[in-house]
Amino acid sequence: MQAEQISTMVHLNLGDKRSIRLDFPAGMLLLAMLFLSGISFAQTRGEVEVIKDPRIDTLIAHRLLAIKSSSAKSVNNSGWGYRVQFFISSDRNETYAKQAMFNQMYPELRTYIVYQEPNYKIKAGDFRSRLEAQKLMRDLRPQFPTLFIVSEKINPPKPDTSNDKN
Repeated sequence: MQAEQISTMVHLNLGDKRSIRLDFPAGMLLLAMLFLSGISFAQTRGEVEVIKDPRIDTLIAHRLLAIKSSSAKSVNNSGWGYRVQFFISSDRNETYAKQAMFNQMYPELRTYIVYQEPNYKIKAGDFRSRLEAQKLMRDLRPQFPTLFIVSEKINPPKPDTSNDKN
């Protein structure tokens, strides 16, 4: 049995007694129609008009000035730095005792206790450079043999009140 091919006859009348007869397979005609319809609905370049309150630009400008002025004031006041982890234990009371001992030895340094189950960890200092943290580590080695330098977000240094004139 031979497959029948479906074809479509197209008759184009060009006027002035001219015409063209085309014989297409049905699939070709469908494809041509889809292509031509896609071209007719294609988007053309246009313009977009944004309507906004002019105060928005003013707010953006004020926000940028605030960010610039605050970043200029807080250069190197916070961010990432180093701390020395000098003690780790699962006993909370022992941890607080070691923190008190450290605070007596170094009252100018801040200490931080972090609980990561099942251990308490004590970290000290807010150092901007690893070299500063290594110096403290060298000084602490006799009292606290297990020491680590930890990179993390640090707090700004304590304000120096010794030079204040009241």
